[in-house]
Parts: sequence; C-alpha cells; structure tokens
Amino acid sequence: MKATDIRRGHVILLDGQPSRVMEFTHRTPGNLRAFVQVRLRNLVTGNTFDTRLAATDFVDEAPLETKEFQVLYRDQGGVHVMDTNTYEQYTLDNEAVGDHADWLQPEMHIQVEWLNGRPVGIELPSVVELTVVETSPVMRSATAAARDAHPGRVAERSPRGHRAAVGGRADGRGDLARDAERHQDREHQAREALERRDRPGAGLHQ
Repeated sequence: MKATDIRRGHVILLDGQPSRVMEFTHRTPGNLRAFVQVRLRNLVTGNTFDTRLAATDFVDEAPLETKEFQVLYRDQGGVHVMDTNTYEQYTLDNEAVGDHADWLQPEMHIQVEWLNGRPVGIELPSVVELTVVETSPVMRSATAAARDAHPGRVAERSPRGHRAAVGGRADGRGDLARDAERHQDREHQAREALERRDRPGAGLHQ
C-alpha cells in the first residue's frame, strides 16, 4: 500500500511492529517532496508515536482477521463478547475497544479485528437507533440554529448495518423534543393570558 493511501484506522507494519493509524496529514512543503505525517499506536506496546513517510513509500498492511461478535456486558475487566459462530466468549480490554466503549450496548453485533490470535480493535455498526429521553429547555428567543443544536441525552441504542465507526452525538431533535417544545409554548401562552387577566384595570374601558 502506498503511503498516500493510508487512512485512519489502518493497521500497518513498521519495523515489523503492527501499528494503528490514529491521524494522518498529507503535506507538500514548497519545492520539497510530498510526505505523509502519521500518528500511530503500537498494538504490541500501546505506545503512541509520530513518523513521516515519503509520498512514494510503500508500507505493508498487518494481516488482520475479522470476526463477528455479540456484546454481552461490560465490567471493570473489560467488554465481554461472544463469537456468533462458535459461541465462545472473550473479554476485550481497553486497548482493543479504544474510544468506542461508550457506544457498546448488550446484544450489539460488532466486528472484532484479530492479529496473531489476539483482539486488537473493533468496528461498530454504521448506524444506530437512538431514543431521546431528555433534552434541555429551549429559549423562545433562540435562533433556529441554536434550537436545532441544543444537547440531549439518549438511550436504547440498537444497531443496523455493519462496519464503519460511529461518532458524534445526538442533537436532541425528534418527535419527543418537538412535542416538549410545543407543550412549553402552550404553557407560556397560558401564563401570559392569566397575567393579562389579573392586571389592575383589566377589562375596564375608557
């Protein structure tokens, strides 16, 4: 694989050590030769390091094996999963799970990457369904963009599809959020009507 084809998540061999690409940047400084600046994590030692590869360099991809597993539960020991073909159970440590841990839910199906007989990474489903269970109040004077971006808390994650990592956060919109906003508007209008009725002199004509 050419250095210019490196992408985030690839596992390559450098000096015989398997390393996962965490970040990469293509650079062409003036009249100098183009190169790729790469940040990697050694899957054997866990160390993170930076290196520079010439755009014309070739690198070897690590011989990964991918298997489908079902998430069982998570505890202090790690994430416990089951092979969907053999029903054998394994425990994935923090190094293998990485920053995907918060997305893992019981019964979710994931792809686990294996290297030399041990798990080294996971791939989440490309799509998950999220149920909005709480949103923050919205100011009536807020702009449309602000109303659309207020944070929310979600639950009941269930996967659809396979491969590709999931990122980002829920924006709190949806039927539940819109119903809550309409309810707040009705309450505000009712309070304004009561205040007008109770003002001194209300209902008197000059």
